[in-house]
Amino acid sequence: MTSNSEPLLLHRCDARGVHVLTLNQPKSFNVLSEAMLDELQRQLGAIAADEQARALVIAAEGKAFCAGHDLKQMKAHPQLAYYQGLFAKCSKMMLSIAKLPIPVIARVQGLATAAGCQLVAQCDLAVAAESASFGVNGIDVGLFCATPSVPLVRNVPAKKAMEMLLTGGFIAAQEALEQGLVNKVVPAAELDTAIDEFLTAICSKPRDAISVGKQLFYQQRELGLEAAYQLAGQTMACNMMLDVAQEGVQAFIEKREPAWRR
Repeated sequence: MTSNSEPLLLHRCDARGVHVLTLNQPKSFNVLSEAMLDELQRQLGAIAADEQARALVIAAEGKAFCAGHDLKQMKAHPQLAYYQGLFAKCSKMMLSIAKLPIPVIARVQGLATAAGCQLVAQCDLAVAAESASFGVNGIDVGLFCATPSVPLVRNVPAKKAMEMLLTGGFIAAQEALEQGLVNKVVPAAELDTAIDEFLTAICSKPRDAISVGKQLFYQQRELGLEAAYQLAGQTMACNMMLDVAQEGVQAFIEKREPAWRR
């Protein structure tokens, strides 16, 4: 295992190619300051360029997973251009997660609010501790959580998303599971075990197939039904031409394990 520590973000990668980015500002509840956004963007770019990468886990230190944007920093720069630039920077980072060619799992050990809840919603999978809670409560300070609403409404039903956005109310981990915001809820001590179950399954599958599948998943979701089927069919045809698919199908026919599982 190698490790590379940064003041705002801890980064490590194991022998399987599983990267872990840990938000490391617990005293400030891991807010997405400009510096944190810049560091996340830099690390995501480096991971995207790593052809051996198989998965990414986004975790956090302290009681909070992420409390959203740094409101003190925002208040110190009351200019429209500054706010436009800040939210564009955050949106670019969120889109980088969606475009990453490997699955991204949120490890939610505590509070995830506003852009912190957005970060959870933007990840491909999420595992939460029983004590975690989720909200998009910018409305409490007069700021409707517009950008967090983008992935939120793509995770949970529209009525529930609007309730959270309008009232600023929080939901507990179990409700987040029931509404589709997270995949699993476990005791805090079992977070890493639950995440490793996902990682073991993911790392046993061909990276190329997962990469094209993730790209298709998000592209087709934004299309109409006919266009989505057209894109999905073309993606499956191209996927079938990959060596991993040819070997996998042949192995199924011959009733043996494919070579990439040995």
